[in-house]
Amino acid sequence: MALRVLNRRRVAIASSLLTAFLLLLTFLPQYLNPTPPDREERERDKHWVSTSPSWLDRQACRWLGLCGLLHIRWDAPALTDSDEPSTLDELKSLALALSTSWTYGEKEGLSGWEIAPGRDSKDDVHFRTDPGAARIRDDDVPQYVLDHAPLVHLYSDEHFWPSDIAEHLRHMLPFVNGSELNWTQPVNPDTLGTLNTVGYDVFLTSEDDVETRPLWLHSRVGVPIPFEDDDEEDPHPEDPSQQPDDDDEDDGDDSWQDLAPNRPPKRLVPPRESSQRHVGLRRRQLLSGEQRPLVGHPSGNRQDTTASPGYSQAPAILILIDKGAGILDAFWFFFYSYNLGQTVLKIRFGNHVGDWEHCMVRFQHGVPRAMFLSQHAGGKAYLWKALEKRPQKDGKPPRPVIYSAVGSHAMYATPGMHPYVLPFKLLKDITDRGPLWDPALNKYAYWYDPELDREEQANGTMTPTSLRAAACNPDLPTSWFHFEGYWGDDIYPLSDQRQWRLFGEYHYITGPRGPKDKFLERRRVCQTEKCTIVDSIEAGKKSSWY
Repeated sequence: MALRVLNRRRVAIASSLLTAFLLLLTFLPQYLNPTPPDREERERDKHWVSTSPSWLDRQACRWLGLCGLLHIRWDAPALTDSDEPSTLDELKSLALALSTSWTYGEKEGLSGWEIAPGRDSKDDVHFRTDPGAARIRDDDVPQYVLDHAPLVHLYSDEHFWPSDIAEHLRHMLPFVNGSELNWTQPVNPDTLGTLNTVGYDVFLTSEDDVETRPLWLHSRVGVPIPFEDDDEEDPHPEDPSQQPDDDDEDDGDDSWQDLAPNRPPKRLVPPRESSQRHVGLRRRQLLSGEQRPLVGHPSGNRQDTTASPGYSQAPAILILIDKGAGILDAFWFFFYSYNLGQTVLKIRFGNHVGDWEHCMVRFQHGVPRAMFLSQHAGGKAYLWKALEKRPQKDGKPPRPVIYSAVGSHAMYATPGMHPYVLPFKLLKDITDRGPLWDPALNKYAYWYDPELDREEQANGTMTPTSLRAAACNPDLPTSWFHFEGYWGDDIYPLSDQRQWRLFGEYHYITGPRGPKDKFLERRRVCQTEKCTIVDSIEAGKKSSWY
């Protein structure tokens, strides 16, 4: 009798543990997901699960969250990579993660000061200004933008370096609903926006199997020219508060912090004026090689003759937006042909073709006030005084130093380990003081008018003019910017041998949309409402983007 009771107790305990485990598998991914799926995404997920030909795989996926278990294998960064981590290495990394503190919460940011002119709603931002008002000159890049351009530490053991969008497009085919689109036009920066006429979500899909790691995917030509002090252990001061920065003095003017509609914009030149006064200067700069045309663009082949420290053959993209009231947002976009996800115990999650990352510097009357750093589906913003700076020569102001995470290229303000989404630091980005990239040395610069863009879309304009090339590179194409589709492959189905999903995290996810989808018309410095604006490096370490 006692043995029977004991057996029943064991069965009850086992059943309870199994039930708890199943509930954990079911609800933990939902709880940890900072961007929960909407109804349409849930429907797509049901279709995704049904693509597996295996009944057992489908049931394990639906009930246990374990999808594609038979597909799991080591996904090396490069086919020639002999440094794949061992299970012991992964366990050591996990032990290190558990031994240090990590705070999930977010620090309360300052209220109101980061708002630029416009309405509060993200979905209804429209800059209604006086047509006779003035705005910042839009013919060239203001010098103060270049003087305060970021310097980016790429990871020392990175495998997927900055890429040229034109070179990327050479290897992509337009797909719709999983099938190649019958498209007769070439796919390049001059024509990409015409794909919007298809009327569906278009996915630029790699001609190559990305797991064969073609050379263009790595883009090793994007490795920057080294600085003389790149080999020094720590060439940068640690405490930003001890770094001289004349632009960071508190002048008592906090109007840039709250530019709600009750603060009318004051602009410097007519918003729709297209100045021709500097055409001669534009041509001279172009011919002198200060700006290199896009690869394959009719204006010529890029000449890779410069050897300035920090120069990369892969151009950064600078998009300037006048927000009124003396506010200028300078978006620096960085493109990579491949995003290599992070690993948890040798299982890799989050790969995708095409990767757009960015930082944004907000200026007020030429003075830098804050910077936003993109991180996965969100990001984090810092007051200018909080950022690490690198001193410059010739009396120029120090420039901010930021860090690109290995594989994912997410942007951070410090080197080190940056956990996200999963608990116990299971999933983390890593940054270090690898090659230093100066994006200002090779950039494609544009001015963008969100208000004009909205009007042109409403009118069905076929040749939009809301994005204009700056004077330093007047012949650059603009069609690529207006492309509304995805810059990489669609999410691979569960039937694909390259695909798996564990606890809500996919091995391969969908490629990203382009810069136009990054909420450029934002009134706040942050890309999302949850983003915290922090006033110190230490505060940034304790908060997450979600």
